[in-house]
Amino acid sequence: MRPSNTRRVRQIALVVVAAVVLLGVNVPPAWSYISEWRHEQLINSPDYMKQFGHWDTINVPDANRVNAIHAALLSTGKVLLIAGSGNKEDMFATRALKSLLYDPATGESKMIPVPDDMFCGGQTTLPDGRLLVAGGTQRYEKLDGAVTNAAGTMTVKNENPNLPMTLPAGTVFVSPTGVRYRADAETVLPPAQKVGQGRRTQVTASEKPVFVEAVDPGPAAVNPNPAQYQVEGLPPDVARNVYGQGQQMTLRKQDYQGTNQAYTFDPVSESWSRVSDMAFHRWYATLTPMSDGNVLTTAGLDGTGEVLNGQTEIFNPATNAFTERKELTHYFPTYPAIFETDKPGRMVYTGANAGYGPAERGREPGFWDMDNGAFAPIPGMRDPDLLETAGSAFIGPVNDQRMAVVGGGGVGESPRSTGRIDYLDLKDPAPHFTPGPSLPEGVRYPNLVNLPDDTMLISGGSRDYRGKGGTNNHIAQLLHPDTGQLTAAADPAVGRDYHTEALLLPDGRVLTAGSDPLFDDEQNLVPGTFEQRIEIYSPPYLYRGGRPTITDAPPTLVRGQTATIPTPDPSHIRSARLIKASTATHVTTTDMRSVALDVSPRAGGVGVTVPDNPALTPPGPYMIFLVDDRGVPSVAKMTNVGPGRRALPD
Repeated sequence: MRPSNTRRVRQIALVVVAAVVLLGVNVPPAWSYISEWRHEQLINSPDYMKQFGHWDTINVPDANRVNAIHAALLSTGKVLLIAGSGNKEDMFATRALKSLLYDPATGESKMIPVPDDMFCGGQTTLPDGRLLVAGGTQRYEKLDGAVTNAAGTMTVKNENPNLPMTLPAGTVFVSPTGVRYRADAETVLPPAQKVGQGRRTQVTASEKPVFVEAVDPGPAAVNPNPAQYQVEGLPPDVARNVYGQGQQMTLRKQDYQGTNQAYTFDPVSESWSRVSDMAFHRWYATLTPMSDGNVLTTAGLDGTGEVLNGQTEIFNPATNAFTERKELTHYFPTYPAIFETDKPGRMVYTGANAGYGPAERGREPGFWDMDNGAFAPIPGMRDPDLLETAGSAFIGPVNDQRMAVVGGGGVGESPRSTGRIDYLDLKDPAPHFTPGPSLPEGVRYPNLVNLPDDTMLISGGSRDYRGKGGTNNHIAQLLHPDTGQLTAAADPAVGRDYHTEALLLPDGRVLTAGSDPLFDDEQNLVPGTFEQRIEIYSPPYLYRGGRPTITDAPPTLVRGQTATIPTPDPSHIRSARLIKASTATHVTTTDMRSVALDVSPRAGGVGVTVPDNPALTPPGPYMIFLVDDRGVPSVAKMTNVGPGRRALPD
């Protein structure tokens, strides 16, 4: 029997409805796929890359992935990414301390054990090419409610002028009521100072702070009052002179504590060596290379979790030793951005920093004189209360002495951020900050990298503290120092916020690593996952055709002298740049600088002259680039400036 018209209409209607439903279900993902495909076609097109550059995510084997907290370009051209415990307390407890050595030229990588927890220490490269890492984590923080054993600071004193004293980690101090507290670090006490004779003799005890924790848990060990403590196990004649003066012992929150240990990494043997300890324990310390080859060491949390009160040390790479400079005592918040200007011994603090310390102390930018310790504030900074987690660097050649301060946010876990870029001309007779352009969004943790064509890459960051609320920016900009303006760069695929770093590579690309969001979702409900992917940016100049070539380069360049750099087409070379092999952590990169070299024609190449001012070229490893008349740089050759053993491959 033939179907009726009513049945036929009903069948057609059902088919139409089914088709509409099917289309409705599949159109959004289909459209998303098409949009993603079109986006990939766009960002991989020659015209797009020539204008904006391109980002590539690097495939590192799972076994070689680390929580990159620190990054350093070595004199071999390889990159060392240091995790230490990587902000993972279980890794700290098991001493599973890591670093990754990555070769951007070959893509090869390998793990290198770390001898101590360098997590959140300070780092810089020494004149002989070794990497210096000082400080790190002695103890993880414990938040309110998680503290089970009363603890606090014990000031250990030695009143014996004839005998130094070393108390090992684990030393027990006993209160007048018999409560026992255990020290978590070694305490080294020099002899007391003795002056005068007879009745006029005066003895001043030596003293060092150490963090102690009650041996037994519970509130019975809480003591809100200062008290004198005996050192358990000392003979009576020694115990009379060596004792502890305890502060409050509480169950309140305990901050991270720093170590006083320091190590160097040799890029040739690819091995660590311990050097002398610092005078002070430091966590979140800044290491700034100086024109004389020494390293200025500032700031940090001490061995009891307190912000250091301005104590400053100098590391001498010739002796591998630190020396306190009491005349240079100046309070800074942790990871202060401190650079040497073109006047040896005249430092500039941009105000950028990475955290710990009160909002009202040590955050004003200024010049710091290493001869007498004088500090002169610099006026004009916009949003001066939003300098925490800001980035700062020289822009263009360091010869020009111009700096930029980029982004930043409020103190602590503030949600506030700024897109402000302010400029500072250090050659101005009355230096002051002047307004520059603004980024499209407020940004904390921006990565800044000097490129050989004199532009600066500004990438990554987040609008809120540690990317809360899904606020990673996923944007990049190129800052042009000649015009002071910004142009768009390709957008990175990987978000970067807290614990992120970026470095220029010898081939002219930029490596970015790290990122430690507090949460993985916009609702701030899912705990964050550390970003272990590496992403590399290829700037627009790498898509303009062939590159100039450096046939060879001297292993050492001498200040004030001219060296010949062989190149096949010298007539097209317009500039030469020395860019220091830099290090980075917590958006603090105090050793990055690009030096303009005078260029002159030579048979078979070009002559390059290094400025004779050592404050422009602190000694150590550099990359030398030749840049042609299209703004395209060569692949760099590694070279060295200044004295010292050359840690370069044969």
